[in-house]
Amino acid sequence: MRDRPFSKVLVANRGEIAVRVIRAAKELGMRVATIYSSADSKSLHVLMADEAYVVGGPEPRDSYLNMERIVSIAKKCGAEAVHPGYGFLSQVPEFAKMVSEEGIEFVGPPEPVQRVTGDKLGAKRLLSSAGVPVIPGTLDPVSSVDEAVEAADKVGYPVMLKPVLGGGGIGMRICWSEEELVEAVESAMSLASSAFGRAELYVERYFPKAKHIEVQILADKHGNVVHLFERECSIQRRFQKLLEEAPSPSISEEERERVTELAIKVARAVKYVNAGTVEFLYVPDTGDFYFLEVNSRIQVEHPVTEMVTGVDIVEEQFWIAAGEELRVSQGEVELRGHSIEVRINAEDPYNNFSPSPGLVTRYLPPGGFGVRVESGIYEGCEVPPYYDPLIVKLIAWGESRERAIARLSRALDEFVIEGIRTNIPLHKLILSDERFLDATYTTKFIEERRVVERLAQFSHEPLRLPRAEAGAVTYVPQVSAWKVSGRLYGETPIFRAGGVRRWGSLRSRG
Repeated sequence: MRDRPFSKVLVANRGEIAVRVIRAAKELGMRVATIYSSADSKSLHVLMADEAYVVGGPEPRDSYLNMERIVSIAKKCGAEAVHPGYGFLSQVPEFAKMVSEEGIEFVGPPEPVQRVTGDKLGAKRLLSSAGVPVIPGTLDPVSSVDEAVEAADKVGYPVMLKPVLGGGGIGMRICWSEEELVEAVESAMSLASSAFGRAELYVERYFPKAKHIEVQILADKHGNVVHLFERECSIQRRFQKLLEEAPSPSISEEERERVTELAIKVARAVKYVNAGTVEFLYVPDTGDFYFLEVNSRIQVEHPVTEMVTGVDIVEEQFWIAAGEELRVSQGEVELRGHSIEVRINAEDPYNNFSPSPGLVTRYLPPGGFGVRVESGIYEGCEVPPYYDPLIVKLIAWGESRERAIARLSRALDEFVIEGIRTNIPLHKLILSDERFLDATYTTKFIEERRVVERLAQFSHEPLRLPRAEAGAVTYVPQVSAWKVSGRLYGETPIFRAGGVRRWGSLRSRG
């Protein structure tokens, strides 16, 4: 076995996931290059990488979605592999193909796998024929109001409209009657067309009392597949996950065995490679699991699985991409304790969750045993308005679910982020809700528990740091790449040339 997967990798992303991948790569002894937009020149991932290349303007289409430019940078810097993180180009088969055609490894599922998993209806047809239970609904797209109404009549109301392509809840509509369906079809098609380039939809039965259960899988290029057990991701707002926990507190051991076996079956059916997640809808009233989709990338919530299994999923991604066999067998994977993650976004929970970009004037993350912080910000950095508002993930582990909740609640109280608004109060309210505490929550938790409405009356007092008295001399640090890099690693930038920033230690090189 080689001593490291690659000599040099390019991290083609930004924010906390880029920081996470950079850390894993450096621990494996690889040199790391990354990309950045003009709005991200002082971002944390730029400061941590060995090399950083400006890729374009602040808009994603000019930078983090600029496939040709990113591949050109990968070739120019001599990267042997490209890690796309999540979002942006992580699930774009054309990008995976472009990377591999240049002789560079794509750290994720290869293009053929992505084409299968990215076609939701095609994957649904394939897996249905393989004996995997799928949600009752159409196996072919609908392209008109009449077709949608006919399909809904067969499935039975309520139904959900979903775009054939895309994800993240974009274009999804819940319809409780034919009248609602007729009104929703055209707007959903329009949104799907503008967001994903394809207007077609499909219709599925909607289960109001369902839970969202997903299984983490790892698969190598030699046909070996393992699961790392399940996560519960039912706390959602507008189909966007807010909180995840592992293992699920809602299923029995028999159900756990059943859903993980289904996930392995799905992975083998689609000939999966690398890390991925098989998502299921779980109906507690019947105990049924229905296949939803395969997320062919690293997930935002992967740390909760790492905390309860001890497996570094990003590290495994690199080894799999390098052609190595899985370094863990199914019999070696064990659950230990309980882990919960909350997504901390730069948004104002008291103002309809509007984005809250700006300067981070104070930043003091929590610590202590069992607390993990995945952050893309630091004190003095600027949160730009052009990207997803996720800035930090806070994860807590405990020997029991109760201990994990208590630890996470304490960590939220310690967390200080000033200068911008965050949704920390929302998470405190969720953690104290009786339906969350007894694990009877469903995907409708936010609406049914009137969480957003209750937030207006909810009092959350985070740790308050003292401020200098009026007239006192206060030191205000000047944020610069030089100072932040030195503070993080004791290293100083040596030179900048040709759009690349290089870093080197001023310590003796012996």
